[in-house]
Amino acid sequence: MIYFNNVSKIYNKDSVALEDVTLTVKEGEFVSIVGHSGAGKTTLVKMILADDVPTSGTVFFESLDIHKLKSEDLTKLRRRIGVVFQDFKLLSNKTAYENIAFAMEAVGKTDEEIESDVPHVLELVDLSNKHNHFPHQMSGGEQQRLSIARAIINQPEIVIADEPTGNLDPINTYEIIQILKKINDLGTTVILTTHNKGVTDSINKRVITMEKGKVVRDDKEGKYTI
Repeated sequence: MIYFNNVSKIYNKDSVALEDVTLTVKEGEFVSIVGHSGAGKTTLVKMILADDVPTSGTVFFESLDIHKLKSEDLTKLRRRIGVVFQDFKLLSNKTAYENIAFAMEAVGKTDEEIESDVPHVLELVDLSNKHNHFPHQMSGGEQQRLSIARAIINQPEIVIADEPTGNLDPINTYEIIQILKKINDLGTTVILTTHNKGVTDSINKRVITMEKGKVVRDDKEGKYTI
């Protein structure tokens, strides 16, 4: 599904974000990308979204060379990917319902589709009773669950969660990971970046370990070993 072929990202001789990375993420996988801060995890994610460009090498989504896509084709590709951020990036002036509806409106969904789908996804992330709440009225864990709901509302093929539990306590962290596992069980590919050992060990799925821009381990059913 996603293939990195000898990808490097070099800003200058003292700043190498990725070095000769080759890896494949298959459809339906749950992959944790782990490593200390600065290991290259976020740069790897940015390559998939074409938010950054390789110095050398190629990134494919299926047969598509991501960094050679025209603007309109890149927009279509990004709609096939849902993204969950550490800092939520919710719209503060919109309710939980409206945050999700806005994501649907952006891709041209009808009012009928919105009215049908939004309550369902709020139930999936256990926020049915918060649909009229604004982000500032919600806890950090609730805001992150809302962020996940928004990321999956248009049924993406891949969900990228970039350090989604970085600002959360252990209980909320557990709940977020359980939701991501549920999404994966429903058939969506999940790519998680984290430096939380407990999170990685609890998932017991494939773990790619990065260090100084390199992939140093790739374990089918791994744990955080740095």
